[in-house]
Amino acid sequence: MSNDREIFIEVRNLHQRFGRHRVLRGVNLEIYRGETLCLLGGSGGGKSVLIKHLCGLMRPWKGSVLVEGEDITNLPERALGPVRRKVSMMFQGGALFDSFTVGQNIAFPLREAGLRDQREIDLRVSQALEIVRMPGQERKMPADLSGGMRKRVALARAVVEMPACVLYDEPHAGLDPVTSDSIDHLIKDLEVDHNITNIVITHELRSVFRIADRVAFMKEGVIYWKGTADELKSTKDPELASFVEGRAETRGRWDQAAPCVDTDG
Repeated sequence: MSNDREIFIEVRNLHQRFGRHRVLRGVNLEIYRGETLCLLGGSGGGKSVLIKHLCGLMRPWKGSVLVEGEDITNLPERALGPVRRKVSMMFQGGALFDSFTVGQNIAFPLREAGLRDQREIDLRVSQALEIVRMPGQERKMPADLSGGMRKRVALARAVVEMPACVLYDEPHAGLDPVTSDSIDHLIKDLEVDHNITNIVITHELRSVFRIADRVAFMKEGVIYWKGTADELKSTKDPELASFVEGRAETRGRWDQAAPCVDTDG
C-alpha cells in the first residue's frame, strides 16, 4: 500500500503498564484512511489494549495517539465524545444489553450522543440493520438471536453513527466458518461502500487473507512486523512463519481463501 495515502490514525511510541507489568512497550503504527488493517499476534501481546487507546477508552502511560491529526491522548472525557463518533468499537462478544431489544441496542449510542427525535433514531437504526443485512429485526431480543446475528447487531450498533473507523476485537470468536465469512463480507463492504477504516484483531488467518489490505503483527508489546497479507503468507521470518503455520494447522486450508474484493495491496 502506498505511503502517500492519508493517515487517519497515528500511534507514536505508545507505552502502557499495569503495575509492574508493561503491556505496550513503544508501539508505532500508521493507519490509512479507508483501509482494513488486521492486527495479529499471540495472546498477551497487547492487541486489545492497543485498540482501546485508539478511541480514548484507555490512556497511555507514555506516548500519543493522533486521530486525523488531533492528539487525543490527554483530552478530557467530555471531549472524547466526538472522537468516539469517528472511531467506534465492536467489542469482543458483542456486549449487547440483554434487556434491550435489537433496536434499543443499536440506538444506544445515538441516545448517548443526545439525539431525541424518535423518527430520526428509527431511521438510523433501520439503515444500520440494512447495512448488516438484518432488515426489520428491531423488535427481537438478543436471547432470540444466533451467535452470528448477535455479532451483526453489535456491528450495526458500531456503525449507526456512520463513523470513519471501526475497531473490532475478535469479531470471529465463537463463530463457525460460514458465519465468519459473512462477517468478513460485511467488514469489507464497509470499506468499499462507505470508505470506513477497519482495524480488526483476529486469530483467523482465513479471514486475514480475505479482508486485509495490510497486516501488523504484535509481539511483546511492540509492532514486530507489518506488511501485506501476501507478504505475510510468503514470509521467511521464523517468528511469523511459526505463527502462520501453527494457525494453518489449527484452522485448515487458510491458503485457499479467496479475497472478497480486489485490493491495491
